[in-house]
Amino acid sequence: MITTAVLLSVFYFGITNAVVVLLGYAFIKYKMVWQSWVLLIISILIVHFIFLQANPTLRMLAIIATTFTAMKVIAVAQSYKTKKLTLQFNQWLVFAGGWAGMRAEPFENLGQAPLPNAWTMIWFGLSRVIVGGALILLGRQIVLLPLGPQPVYLLTTAFLLVGLSLILHFGLLSISAGTWRLKGVNTYYLFKQPARAMSLTEFWGKRWNMAFSEMTSITIFRPLRNKIGPGAALMVAFGFSGVLHELALSVPVNSGYGLPMIYFIIEGIVVLLEKVLTNGGAAFLKHPFTARLWTLFWVIAPMPLLFHPQFIRQIVWPMVGLHL
Repeated sequence: MITTAVLLSVFYFGITNAVVVLLGYAFIKYKMVWQSWVLLIISILIVHFIFLQANPTLRMLAIIATTFTAMKVIAVAQSYKTKKLTLQFNQWLVFAGGWAGMRAEPFENLGQAPLPNAWTMIWFGLSRVIVGGALILLGRQIVLLPLGPQPVYLLTTAFLLVGLSLILHFGLLSISAGTWRLKGVNTYYLFKQPARAMSLTEFWGKRWNMAFSEMTSITIFRPLRNKIGPGAALMVAFGFSGVLHELALSVPVNSGYGLPMIYFIIEGIVVLLEKVLTNGGAAFLKHPFTARLWTLFWVIAPMPLLFHPQFIRQIVWPMVGLHL
């Protein structure tokens, strides 16, 4: 049941994000990059306190949405810092509220002729939504099996996480990309066949969650690369990813603090190790099977740190109507 308190929280959330978007364009226009970082911190704090007593899932969604909106201000301000702003206000509004990626330049062509492969993306997304929904239904049935608490927990959680990822990451975001291509915007898959990655570098940089990759590259890695070196800049970028995932996965359930950060620090260290091994001519990174096995191991093995038990208990299971 939706209460008055929830409605008020959603109203204040909407006002906060509207202010971020409106102020954001001014910050972009006048190349106010560090002020954009201040806006990010203030907006997240406001939304955090607005939803302090709310349902964990609602808190998570509000924090994620606000973080992405404010990060777009930073990313676009940084992108146009050294060039003329050609992104119109209406294009900024559509980009800020209607696309998950962090590159605003494609929206400068909003309203032009439809681009190829739009319907291919839309049908691809719809198929992933269907498959994801089927996996969630299967996950709901696993809890009825007499397998013991731990196997049931692990199997159900795996089905739910994969199912939800297919619906959101590969489904809805692909539908969104295809829809914008019908409007002349050169949008693209944000998740590009991650299972085909032959290195952790390729996985995080070119295949998994391009919105996040774009965001950290534009706002963290590129500005720091020449100042502190590429290796240190890479670790700062992974550390920043850890901070954002703490906000999304730990803060809403008030538990698991530090675990998502450890996950991304591990990923950053292994990426640097992988570069050393590649430069040294490591044979196993050249063979498709062992290279993919290496990549998937380092993505999946530490994953319980990222999706820690309280996040699973308070958000993932309840999202599909299950309770531990």
